Amino acid sequence: MADSLMPRSDSFNARVRGASHIDFKTATTGVAAKAMRNELSALVNTVKDPETRKVRTRYPLSAILQMIERSPPQAFDTEMQSFFYLFTRYLSERARSQELNWDLIQSPSEDKIVPYSKLAPADASNLSKLAVLKVNGGLGTSMGMTGAKSALEVKNDMTFLDLTVRQIEHLNTTHRVDVPLILMTSFNTHEDTLRIIKKYANQQLRITTFNQSRYPRIYKETLLPCPRTADDDKKHWYPPGHGDLYNALMHSGVLDQLLAEGKEYLFVSNSDNLGAVVDEKILQHMIDSKSEFIMEVTDKTKADIKGGTLIDYEGQIRLLEVAQVPNEHIEDFKSVRKFKIFNTNNLWINLRALKRVMENEGMELDIIVNPKTTDDDQAVIQLETAAGAAIKHFNNAHGVNVPRSRFLPVKNCSDLLLIKSDIYSLEHGQLVINPNRMFETTPVIKLGDHFKKIQQFQKRFKKIPTIIELDHLTVTGDVYFGRNVTLRGTVIIVANEGQRIDIPDGCVLENRLLSGNLNMIVRTTRLMIEDYPDPPDVP
Repeated sequence: MADSLMPRSDSFNARVRGASHIDFKTATTGVAAKAMRNELSALVNTVKDPETRKVRTRYPLSAILQMIERSPPQAFDTEMQSFFYLFTRYLSERARSQELNWDLIQSPSEDKIVPYSKLAPADASNLSKLAVLKVNGGLGTSMGMTGAKSALEVKNDMTFLDLTVRQIEHLNTTHRVDVPLILMTSFNTHEDTLRIIKKYANQQLRITTFNQSRYPRIYKETLLPCPRTADDDKKHWYPPGHGDLYNALMHSGVLDQLLAEGKEYLFVSNSDNLGAVVDEKILQHMIDSKSEFIMEVTDKTKADIKGGTLIDYEGQIRLLEVAQVPNEHIEDFKSVRKFKIFNTNNLWINLRALKRVMENEGMELDIIVNPKTTDDDQAVIQLETAAGAAIKHFNNAHGVNVPRSRFLPVKNCSDLLLIKSDIYSLEHGQLVINPNRMFETTPVIKLGDHFKKIQQFQKRFKKIPTIIELDHLTVTGDVYFGRNVTLRGTVIIVANEGQRIDIPDGCVLENRLLSGNLNMIVRTTRLMIEDYPDPPDVP
């Protein structure tokens, strides 16, 4: 097993032997690599069932309505080999102190960012060559969830997955095509997802699931893996980011099967981005421009300062993530003036090109080191990659600057309030902005910590308020909303420490500031409060 854990190409030692002398960092790097290899070999040897070590490939037949569950994960030893390769790359780059030269970073040239408005009309027959993949590995822990985030009800009692299924089913029936839906799960969400998708057995689409990799967390001090056995507690493992998509597609057999079915293009997006629907014009543009990889980007606002951006680096288009930016340049990275766009993580990939890159050229994505602290206060690191970083490996790869409506993620309960509200309606599973909304932009909503978890959110809103004429809402503290509440203009509600504010049923608030120090009297379902002729600036 020890030999099989060596990287796929040259040995690690060959890669780090760049200089005539071996400095201290390189020497310790070799020791760390050997120690990790031994630990991973021991981990693999804890797998008693030989079947668990094999890659079992099952895939749906091409008939509509057939449901197949690709439940076996990648073979454990294959995963550990992939992890070891990533780990040795990390050690090598760390030894060389390899960082981006900030002075070489340029904005992409105009031909590398194509405006959506310039895309040509589409031929719907191209849809027969398309498959859709949703990254479905998230738990939604930041919103207090314990299961798959895609199972959260977001609109009209429908979940993220419900809406995706409705969209693709409509696409298939309208154009008489067979666009399959593929769900990349993690070990955190796989069982949940298999249980949930059984309810779609009678829908007009095929659904396939496959599991992304499960990598061991690494102790920061020793650079050794946290788990002691292959079935050790979940807390010792992590899914290595959506950049693992390409490895997992290859190892699971899904990539080969898609190609065998005649699929040529893959549309990838996060399951919690409700704006990421199939767009025939982008698919047409990909075919016409002979591009092997397209990243959807959109204009950056001050709310998007952490989003990755496309750059030109030594003549090559690259994705730059905030984790890769040196501390002294963080403010430059956040600047809307210098970096005007950001990555939506809606990606379009040529499947034949992906097969070529994976088999012949190899895909080395930029490593993102994600520091974590365990429950017992031990410092660990997770080595992750981003799917968009693959853009540098493909021919004629570029960005398409899409409308903001294609980026509607639900990352917190403030986002959820907006989606649930009357700002949006649904058409065939797709969010459509209310035509009665007088402004092109959606309102800014900032809910405080009392609304952070989904259970608190649901308890504090008897019914979602009417916000069609709202510009800005800030709510802080212990606040509850009654039924049929209407919010207009700028509304700020602040319950001070020890205070509670109840917004009564039928209340209309327009350009108001409510503070817990104000006396509130309910009269004929109207809230009588002190008037503020000019609402204060929102912090």
